[in-house]
Amino acid sequence: MNLDHIIQKPAAGEFPPYASMYIDLIPSDGRLLTHLWNNLQTATKLVLSSPPDKHLYRYEEGKWTIKEILVHIIDDERIYSYRALRFARNDKTELPGFDQDPFAFHSKANERTIESILEEYEAVRMSTMTLFDSFSDDVLLLRGIANNNEATVRALGYHIAGHELHHLNIIKNLYLK
Repeated sequence: MNLDHIIQKPAAGEFPPYASMYIDLIPSDGRLLTHLWNNLQTATKLVLSSPPDKHLYRYEEGKWTIKEILVHIIDDERIYSYRALRFARNDKTELPGFDQDPFAFHSKANERTIESILEEYEAVRMSTMTLFDSFSDDVLLLRGIANNNEATVRALGYHIAGHELHHLNIIKNLYLK
């Protein structure tokens, strides 16, 4: 895999307006694969350096635990990578959305070890990075529709990285202060 593969940040109009809250968190240096790799390292260090009792902590009733957040990040990454693959293959089928809350509930994340979650996290991330590294510049600009929103392939990659940072910031600020 080539971490130096430049994938330019998507422009406005390549993603739905709500996604800017994630995409804006990623620098505009075109180094998406490096950011994905660094995010994984940051998440792993953050979680492994935190007290194990914090992994099941909820800062407010109804909020997810750190384990549930991590599995949510993994689930979201799998779904957005799948969307990217479909768009990259020029599949014009409109894809459905997903409801994150049942996904989190049915993940049984809190019954798993943190090590098993981090192992899955790394495996999914390596798959995502390899997939995006395989895309040529013209493929990165292909578009598709998912959950009634149009996006380019590259916008989905930036969504993955920014969504992860969003949740890591929440963990730092609300779970581990």
